[in-house]
Amino acid sequence: MVARTILLIDDEECVRELVQTCLCDLAGWNVITAASAQSGLKQLTAHHPDAILLDLLMPGMDAITFLERLHSNPSTASIPVLLLTVKAHWFTSQKLQQLGIISAISKPFNPVTLSNTIAVALKWKV
Repeated sequence: MVARTILLIDDEECVRELVQTCLCDLAGWNVITAASAQSGLKQLTAHHPDAILLDLLMPGMDAITFLERLHSNPSTASIPVLLLTVKAHWFTSQKLQQLGIISAISKPFNPVTLSNTIAVALKWKV
């Protein structure tokens, strides 16, 4: 199994802890966390993750601004992004594609199947 690195950006500490535990323990992936979109952008300069899990609703910089900055930088533009949000139902596949997002995962999510959901969305072997 390939050790993947995921950047998780979510302002809720309990969500960050749960997702990190699930992805590390069940999938063997490395998880870098950020409590805000601004912090997530800084993490991108230190790490080049294989994918980003991004909460939609956060204080400060919103997810749309984060995506614009991510996609405007040639060194980060190709990193796949998945939303992890209570508002996943807002997004049609067409809207996700327009924003450059692979998929939207609803909160609450099943912790046991989260890594598989991510792997399937990203077409990673599980």
